[in-house]
Amino acid sequence: MAFLNSSNTWSSTFYLTGIPGYEEYHHWISIPFCLLCLIGVMGNCTILHIVRTDSRLHEPMYYFLAMLSLTDMCMSIPTMITLFRVLWSISREINFSACVVQMFFIHTFSFTESSVLLAMAVDRYVAICHPLRYATILTPRLIIKIGIAAFLRSAFPVIPPLIRLALLPYCRSHLLSQSYCLHQDMMRLACADVKFNVIFGLFLMTALWGVDSLGIFVSYVFILHSVLKISSREGRLKALSTCASHICAVLILYVPMIGLSIVHRYFKHSSPLIHIFMANIYLLVPPVLNPIIYSVKTKQIRQGILHMLFPKKSIPM
Repeated sequence: MAFLNSSNTWSSTFYLTGIPGYEEYHHWISIPFCLLCLIGVMGNCTILHIVRTDSRLHEPMYYFLAMLSLTDMCMSIPTMITLFRVLWSISREINFSACVVQMFFIHTFSFTESSVLLAMAVDRYVAICHPLRYATILTPRLIIKIGIAAFLRSAFPVIPPLIRLALLPYCRSHLLSQSYCLHQDMMRLACADVKFNVIFGLFLMTALWGVDSLGIFVSYVFILHSVLKISSREGRLKALSTCASHICAVLILYVPMIGLSIVHRYFKHSSPLIHIFMANIYLLVPPVLNPIIYSVKTKQIRQGILHMLFPKKSIPM
């Protein structure tokens, strides 16, 4: 019976939701979403291109920045596909199998981004606290291993709850509350015990996001301790300025993520517009703002962009 139910579930059709009450304005609403998506993709692709082509940026800090850009795109692009299908009235239907793939990308790369931010915090710690050993500690081989480990650490734990979803019966409405698939949303539609998914989801958030955020906090405690030992005010400010972009990236990921979790857990019966607004901020804002922040705050990235736009002009480093 479980096998038959699983087979039926994989072939089931679910229905995505746009913005309730504003269906006649979906085409107009899609314009700012399209602009944000375009800015995010162009910004992250620019970061990846500059880091790859500019030999002066072949350093650990910029390798991690490239990982962050790649993670942002892998998390947002699958979401944008179904979002625009709904807003442009192409189709609101999505098969459960496609839903699972989308959930895998969203949740896996959300956890991966958190791991990359932890790696970037460690990078800043080594650069400030052990500058003479920076190049010998964070070698390209180690950075590749960190990137692979961050992905595998995020991907494998996501698989069990997704498989469990396929074993659940969905005898209630198949209408999702978002224009893409989220694990929390799918659990709401199941008409069976979802205790495993709830407990496992809390465990994942604690074991991954919780450990990452604690590691980032501890890294900055050591960074501040080291910075306060610098005698000159200019030296302290210069050391802290190298962390400004990373701190902004951490806040951009964790603040919407915490807000979305609070809304799903404690405001289940609030206006659906609040849920949609928080979910879109969570998935749209980091890919858009991260490239902008690093372009503005990081001199080398800014100069790389100018060199790409005006290759014939000499830009002082």
